[in-house]
Amino acid sequence: MNNRAGEYAEQLTGYHAFVPKKLPPFPSIIYDDEMQELLSFADRKLGRLDGITEVLPNPDFFVAMYVRKEALLSSQIEGTQASLIDVIDIEDENKGLDVEEVVNYVRAMNYGLLRLSELPLCLRLIREIHYELLASGRGSTKDPGNFRASQNWIGPPGSTLNTAIFVPPAVSDMIKAMNDLEEYLYNKDPIPALIKIALVHAQFETIHPFLDGNGRVGRLLITFWLCQQKILSRPLLYLSYYFKLNKSEYYDRLMAVREKGEWENWIKFFLRGIAIASDESIESAKEIINLRTELSGFLYSQKNTSGNHQRLLDLIFEYPVINISFASRHLNISHPTATKIIEAFEKNNILNDITPKKIRNKRYIFKKYYTILERGT
Repeated sequence: MNNRAGEYAEQLTGYHAFVPKKLPPFPSIIYDDEMQELLSFADRKLGRLDGITEVLPNPDFFVAMYVRKEALLSSQIEGTQASLIDVIDIEDENKGLDVEEVVNYVRAMNYGLLRLSELPLCLRLIREIHYELLASGRGSTKDPGNFRASQNWIGPPGSTLNTAIFVPPAVSDMIKAMNDLEEYLYNKDPIPALIKIALVHAQFETIHPFLDGNGRVGRLLITFWLCQQKILSRPLLYLSYYFKLNKSEYYDRLMAVREKGEWENWIKFFLRGIAIASDESIESAKEIINLRTELSGFLYSQKNTSGNHQRLLDLIFEYPVINISFASRHLNISHPTATKIIEAFEKNNILNDITPKKIRNKRYIFKKYYTILERGT
């Protein structure tokens, strides 16, 4: 076995657990022409994505929708069965555990971004993020906020330590590996930031320091790193879009690092993902900006419209699924006025009724906007 990434060590009870080597890899990463080209391409795409915030009509709620999409995609990689409409329909009170997992991811993302203004990306912050991620729902019994105190493994249902696909480090080795990873995060080495976070993500997934939620925390780290390094001023990248599309290769590339030390192939896969996901985010942003411009212009051209029509348009870009009571509360207008405006939106095919039969409280979806956001989910 190529032990560039680490090696398996036999444990007292007879199974073998992986012991990762410290980052950066040795021998050092080989920057061939393909690597250099992919790095340059990914950098340019991320720069374009970050620049789009300058032309967004309302960056805050725009970013909020992107965060929800990343949360959904990352959770779906782990098998969560939820749709985007489940996540954005805030008036639906019958949300199950799958939706709760996504909501927790959104909370963990927002919490981590806020905390980055107070402390750097470190083990303390990673544990805090994990606590937010698993504070409720299915993972709440898996010691949220604490590194594991027992051995875990990766494999299909029914697998054991001896039949698992991969066995992460034993507890003592895990603790050392996480301390080494924190040291590497602080290290001011000259390695390009995108390559560094590619290494960090793979290393974190290999260490697997928690009993549950490792994949989601590992993907959150990518966003936090890009924002901490000022590569992105806002979390507009949903890289899980690429990981989900290429789920088998995603896991295969990570295993190839562990088994064969194939760091370069993993990094190239990661950089391609940055470029592809950036393009998708940029294209979605352009479509959303064009949609808002088109609909705003249309409303201004209509007779009998008021400022409340424009305010409702702004509201549905933030909350694409609404009902009349919700619109009345948020716009501070009467129920009859909200009804009249929503009916006008429905007549002009801006909103569509999605209410099941025999339910009186009608729900409406901003379908054109939702269709853009839903892509890839």
